[in-house]
Amino acid sequence: MSYILQTNHLGKIIDGKELVTDVNIHIKKGEIYGFLGPNGAGKTTVMKMITNLWKPTSGTITLFGKLLEPTSYEVLNRIGSIIEFPTFYEHLSGKENLKLHCEYMGYYHKGSIEEALELLYLTEAADKPVKSYSLGMKQRLGIARAILCRPEFVILDEPTNGLDPAGMKQIRDLFQMLCTEYGMTFMISSHLLSEVESIAHMVGVIHRGKLIQEISIKEISETNMTYIELQAEEVKKAAYVLADKMQLSNFKILDDSKIRIYEKGVSVQKISKELMMQNIEISSIYQHTKTLEDYFLEVTKEEERGC
Repeated sequence: MSYILQTNHLGKIIDGKELVTDVNIHIKKGEIYGFLGPNGAGKTTVMKMITNLWKPTSGTITLFGKLLEPTSYEVLNRIGSIIEFPTFYEHLSGKENLKLHCEYMGYYHKGSIEEALELLYLTEAADKPVKSYSLGMKQRLGIARAILCRPEFVILDEPTNGLDPAGMKQIRDLFQMLCTEYGMTFMISSHLLSEVESIAHMVGVIHRGKLIQEISIKEISETNMTYIELQAEEVKKAAYVLADKMQLSNFKILDDSKIRIYEKGVSVQKISKELMMQNIEISSIYQHTKTLEDYFLEVTKEEERGC
């Protein structure tokens, strides 16, 4: 298995407070990894250690197959990042800020700055001072800087801050393109679970400083959490039809108007048709499929109960 990043029992203590403990992350080359957790869970702390801004109190970090040491500065040439909020020389233009970054990184590739600005829809604002940019534009410029030097690994802390829904989709499409066409690997933290669900291959859930789960989006979608929920006035009669006429057994009456059906292989259309034939009025019926948000809430609640 080819991993870009592995952490082994990673921990960080500051002023006697344990920020993260025993964090074991595995990110494969060429995937998008969603790093999820409530505010204060430890996401930014972990990202700061991976980018060598903070040194671990315990445990190890392996990047590109090599152990990350306090003096492993050369590895940063292979990484693009936004940690917390991107900062710039505000009096300089967006293009000038990117040019300075290229010089700092020793990256000289004709047309790369213009390409990055175009990819982030900043061409028209390229020569304007950054102090005139909106929050969303600064966020776009930060992403442009992170991908500018074609890094192998991109670490982004809440990259869609300040973006509207259309902007979020543009960024989502960009990440997928860079991953697919250029083989870039992404680690993205976000509180917008629907955004992560739409692009990530794997997710890691961190809670109270501990990584409590790593799982693929595919595994989440394949778990047995699909069900049909119907609302009807004559719920007992509806339950009788489900059991006697349709021979269903895996369902539950939730209250005096709702039934949840967990049976596999039965459709909303089939249930609706049968109930209508028995003159049972249905107020609503829909199929629910487990989402990343459902999964996240489930595992964090389990962790809370276990504390």
